[in-house]
Amino acid sequence: MRLPKITSLYGRIFAIFWFTIFLVILAVLALPHFDPRKSRDIAPPHYERMLEIRDSVQQAFSSAQDLGRVLEHLEGRAHRGPGPDDNRLRLFITDRDGNIQTSDRRPDFIFKALRNFVTTIDNPQNPQQKLYGKTMISGPLPIRLANGEYYLYIGTRWSEPPHFLLQLFDHPLRLLLAVMLVSTPLLLWLAWALSQPARRLEKAAQRVAQGVFEIDPELEKGTSEFRQAGASFNQMVAAVNVMISRQQRLLSDISHELRSPLTRLRMAQALANRKLGESPDLTRIDIEAQRLEQMIAKLLELSSMQVDSHLSREVQPLSSLCDALLADCQFEAEQMGKTLLASEVPDRSLTCHPQLLMSALENIVRNAIYYGKQQVRVTLTDKVNGLLIRVEDDGDGVPEEELNSIFRPFYRVSTARDRHSGGAGLGLAIAENAIRQHNGTITAARSELGGLLVEVILPL
Repeated sequence: MRLPKITSLYGRIFAIFWFTIFLVILAVLALPHFDPRKSRDIAPPHYERMLEIRDSVQQAFSSAQDLGRVLEHLEGRAHRGPGPDDNRLRLFITDRDGNIQTSDRRPDFIFKALRNFVTTIDNPQNPQQKLYGKTMISGPLPIRLANGEYYLYIGTRWSEPPHFLLQLFDHPLRLLLAVMLVSTPLLLWLAWALSQPARRLEKAAQRVAQGVFEIDPELEKGTSEFRQAGASFNQMVAAVNVMISRQQRLLSDISHELRSPLTRLRMAQALANRKLGESPDLTRIDIEAQRLEQMIAKLLELSSMQVDSHLSREVQPLSSLCDALLADCQFEAEQMGKTLLASEVPDRSLTCHPQLLMSALENIVRNAIYYGKQQVRVTLTDKVNGLLIRVEDDGDGVPEEELNSIFRPFYRVSTARDRHSGGAGLGLAIAENAIRQHNGTITAARSELGGLLVEVILPL
């Protein structure tokens, strides 16, 4: 019969608990059957051996008329059976009333044990056996000696070790160890069975923390509790995927839609220039239209990189990501008469969306090149908690109170850095968003070179 599969966590715990209790109760109920220290029936082979011994004793002393001489003879030597493996035997005689017949005036322990055993015999027609110390006493068997009717009892040296159950119940500590020995593998199996779905759920949560929103069908296996948790987790991941995709596509659609009125505005401005000629107002309109077009282009760039970027992750060596970027930035810095110093790229790999991450790092480095006066320094360090990227320049920097705000979209600081560029204020915002999608951190501080220091930490 095949047992039903237990899929509930609490069901498994209760099953193991009751199974352990069942083993203990079974051992307690089975103990009297295995305990040789309790009176029990004699096994047929042993009973037949006893009959052979009785018959041989009767035959050997069939002509004896004095019971005392028979007792002296029985107590003076040991009887061995015909087999080489038979144990040493001791033979005892009692009358029909149970009085021990002996010539020994100083009976040893075995006589005391025999006296106790005789008192436990309820029916002499039903021989029993019982263990006393290391001697198994069996009997009685009716025997005729010296023209009288007596009972024969046989004492056998018990060389077998005590039964395993007897050792357990005679020593509570051993019983506890035995129960632990039986229950520990079951508990270890239960712990393993419970830890597997827990580990799968933990790994899935780590992937989500790293920005990888993947549905894992393995989460919906195991006990009912973990299946429910896994199904809920997968539903959450699916909902997050839909939400992110909709948000990013909405941003992309809005950016595309803004280009149509912007194009019409530029055309109207050009027609006005033809009809009215150049004027400060039209020039101002043209400048603002150009800025608006730059903003929309940045938004389109951001949305195009972010759409489904959480689903497109791959493992890339840092060298393939950074070598070409640093080479291009060094060339660009040389064209502007500046110096870019870059450290060696660590020999490690990174799980990322390459295009999105490289766009973020490129924005940070080119921002430093643009605003630095003479020197830009890029340092990549392999740390315990991830990859540390430091980008610093010797420009004018950013006021201390505004360092935490420069990563906000469209934020414009009050220094010449922003007025000189006329930028849209989206470069560092794009970088911050990309770094955050890769489960990293980005901070800004004052550089030792005098300008801005941007620190990025990415998990490896």
